[in-house]
Amino acid sequence: MKTKAIFALICLLFCQCETKQESNKIPFYNTPDFTAVWKAEEVSHTIATFQFKNQDNKSITEKDVLGKIHVANFFFTICPSLCPRLMEAMQKVSKAFPNDSTVSIMSYSVMPNRDSVSVLKRYALTHKLNTSNWNLLTGDKKAIYQLVRNSYFADENLGVQKKENDFLHTENFILVDKKLRIRGIYNGTIPLDIENLIEDIKALKAEK
Repeated sequence: MKTKAIFALICLLFCQCETKQESNKIPFYNTPDFTAVWKAEEVSHTIATFQFKNQDNKSITEKDVLGKIHVANFFFTICPSLCPRLMEAMQKVSKAFPNDSTVSIMSYSVMPNRDSVSVLKRYALTHKLNTSNWNLLTGDKKAIYQLVRNSYFADENLGVQKKENDFLHTENFILVDKKLRIRGIYNGTIPLDIENLIEDIKALKAEK
């Protein structure tokens, strides 16, 4: 009887471990409504090709983040209220992986006509951003907006028809894995979401 009881306990613990492991799995997202997809073979969406300039006037493309985990957010340097909160939250993400070449942050300006390379450089210096793993990006406005809306699914008001030049402003952070697949969306104004984002990055780093 004791042997059976021990065996039953081991089976129970094994099942609990398996369940926990499954619950910690990070889903994939193919569509703007962020319906979860759990099997890698069902992933049909990846971040599209792009080319923009960063704060050091270096051309950055999707190849610079291929093979890395990256977090994307969307801001503009003269934003008076929301953006400072978002960038402060992103600083926490950056500081969680200070010397990690496998994690990158991509902050796209949604006012690129004003946010030139020199403006972004000054912003990075003023706010003491760790630019070893953080790119502030500017370039053609149409190309940025198309990437943000169609690749990162980051715009607000899902399902509302947007005009090409409608201003884009969102508090969402988007987590992308090493194969350019979207793995999470987080509200940059909510501390718990930022904690979850950091933990999910760690989990993605452990993925094979």
